[in-house]
Amino acid sequence: MKKIFIVLLCLPFVMLGQDTKVILPGVEQKKEEVKKPSEFKKKLKREFKFSTFYVAFNGNNSVSDVTSYSVTDGLTSTRTSTPYDYSAVFGIRKIQRFGYEPNIQNRFKNGTENSFSDAATIGSKSKGFEYLFELDYRRQQGKSFLSQDHFIRYIADKYVLKVEYLEDAFADINYFESSQRYRHKFNRKFSVNVGAVQRISEPYGFDPLADWILQTGDIHFTNLAIEEMGYGVDFSDVDNIQYLNPAGNVVATSTEVWEAVVIPQVLSDYVARERALLPQKWEYSLVLGFDYYYYSKDFWLHSWGNLLPYHLKSDKQFSYHKYNGGNWIDYSGGLVFGYRFTKSLGIFTEGKYHKYWNRSWYDFSMGVNFIIL
Repeated sequence: MKKIFIVLLCLPFVMLGQDTKVILPGVEQKKEEVKKPSEFKKKLKREFKFSTFYVAFNGNNSVSDVTSYSVTDGLTSTRTSTPYDYSAVFGIRKIQRFGYEPNIQNRFKNGTENSFSDAATIGSKSKGFEYLFELDYRRQQGKSFLSQDHFIRYIADKYVLKVEYLEDAFADINYFESSQRYRHKFNRKFSVNVGAVQRISEPYGFDPLADWILQTGDIHFTNLAIEEMGYGVDFSDVDNIQYLNPAGNVVATSTEVWEAVVIPQVLSDYVARERALLPQKWEYSLVLGFDYYYYSKDFWLHSWGNLLPYHLKSDKQFSYHKYNGGNWIDYSGGLVFGYRFTKSLGIFTEGKYHKYWNRSWYDFSMGVNFIIL
């Protein structure tokens, strides 16, 4: 009896130490398969790693209300209010920061930051993809603007590839650009590049009013308003000439008001309409560029430049060669400079400049910082 009792005490430990899975004869055991992610998913995840997606709404008051006075029929006043300014920004970016740029990992991005180095041909990343997709809709002093900048670039030791779409509402510029450049590195700081650029845009330089200019240099604005924009003139009463808009409403009862008030708006509407009807055009250009970057704790200098000295001639109707009288030079560049004289005193200068088709847009910042220790 004692032996049986000892066997019963040991039985639970024996059972717990055994594999309780029962395998029936003739039935093969299936191995659990772990599905591995595809190479495409791995690469896609790697390219989006450390990228930042941001949505932000920023606002502030606009100019103060303006009061206008009139004494035509006694003293009267009119108060004009301008709605508040705001910006709504949507974007995703993956651009490795340069040494002089602040680290934004520990603070939120609101879309108002201005990174001049985004316009550089070559980024801080030694090799691989970088990208920016940003949409900026804003209202400023009662006027609405839509600006956007989207680009993807691939940086390698021997070449740089980039595609970009830019719309700057403040500069009234809108184009798509792609470039392929061979890159020669003299050292870790300085490199030059040469290649080709393809751009598509509206035919900047075309003047819709050119056909209406007389030999005297004046413009036949009344004929333009009547023939193109649907305005009319009623001469039935010589002493009371009336100028009518396309809807038949009287907009002026004197030549002075017609020329000073109505005609400027007619010309503006006509030019905007004709520009909207113009076809997009391609241009193929040679590009030469350079990039220099040096950074230390107390001194940094980053500069880049692009020169487009030659453009293939096209026989198309809206070729810029016709408006410019031949080849022309487009260029862009940027500079970021900073120097700390002491732990307390430092200066900085930052800016970028573009000139395409004789149209310029730029921004800059400079100043002095003094920290009281």
